[in-house]
Amino acid sequence: MFEKSKKKGTGLDLLGQTNRIVEGTVIKGDIEAIADIRIDGVIEGNIVVKGRLVLGPIAKIKGNITCENSEVEGEIEGNILVNDLLTVKSAARIKGDIRVGRLAVEPGAKIDVKCQMVGSPSTSD
Repeated sequence: MFEKSKKKGTGLDLLGQTNRIVEGTVIKGDIEAIADIRIDGVIEGNIVVKGRLVLGPIAKIKGNITCENSEVEGEIEGNILVNDLLTVKSAARIKGDIRVGRLAVEPGAKIDVKCQMVGSPSTSD
C-alpha cells in the first residue's frame, strides 16, 4: 500500500504540476524546483527551475534565474538564463544580463539588459 512512497522519484511524476509562492510571501535564500513554479511573492536569492518559471505582476526577484522557459510580468534584478523561450510581458521590469534561446518582448516592458541569444546544444557544432 505504501510501497510507492519508498521509491526515490525521478521528477517525471511531477510533470504538469506547479509550485506556487503566493503574494505576501518573502523568501531569502535559493530555490531549486524540478516542476514548474509560479511566483507572486518576493525572492531574494537564486532560482533554478528544470521547467517553466512564471513571475506574476507583483513578483520581485533579486537574484539570478536559470530555467527552461519563463514568462515575466514582475520585477527582476539579476542575471537570467532561459534555455528556450523568455516572454517579457508589458508590465515587466528587468535589470541585468539575459541569455536566451528565444525572446519575446511586449510593448511597454522596461528592460535594462545586455542580451545574448544562445543556440540549443543540439544545433551548435
